[in-house]
Amino acid sequence: MLRLLALYTALSLGANPAAALDLSALKTGEMKKMVVYDQPLATPDLPFVDAEGGSHSLRDFRGQPVLLNFWATWCAPCRAEMPALDRAQADLGSRGLKVLTLATGRNPQAQIGRFFDQAGVVHLPRYQDEPRALARAMGVAGLPVSVLIDREGHEVARIIGEADWDSAEARAVLDALTRE
Repeated sequence: MLRLLALYTALSLGANPAAALDLSALKTGEMKKMVVYDQPLATPDLPFVDAEGGSHSLRDFRGQPVLLNFWATWCAPCRAEMPALDRAQADLGSRGLKVLTLATGRNPQAQIGRFFDQAGVVHLPRYQDEPRALARAMGVAGLPVSVLIDREGHEVARIIGEADWDSAEARAVLDALTRE
């Protein structure tokens, strides 16, 4: 685990030194717990799978702003925020936002599908990181964790714990991410 964290840190130090999207002024209300980076961090290019078993990586989404949410079917706060993430995708997808929900650890696709059906989630993909490779490489120690990724594929901010993605503060952050 420490070796992967060291690798992620090394990757982030080699990130493109372009100015990061400045989200600091938006750390109000619901978004106070958001960690905003002075410089964007590189994201690892590790595979994860979709509901049909197809392989993907964060590289596939370059050019789009991404809200990457690490979650699990057994995680109550993760389950609570999923409908708001679905609404964020529905509302901001036309502006280029891609909300990626990545079930990490043992979350069989059947369980993910049942949960999405029960919660009325229809706009989100059913991605899975069963070996937790991407989660470990990105230093995800608990769930949920939401990572904001700019169009160049760099992490610009993260939120540890549940967030109300329907709040005015969260929508302001997502608006800024899609405007960049």
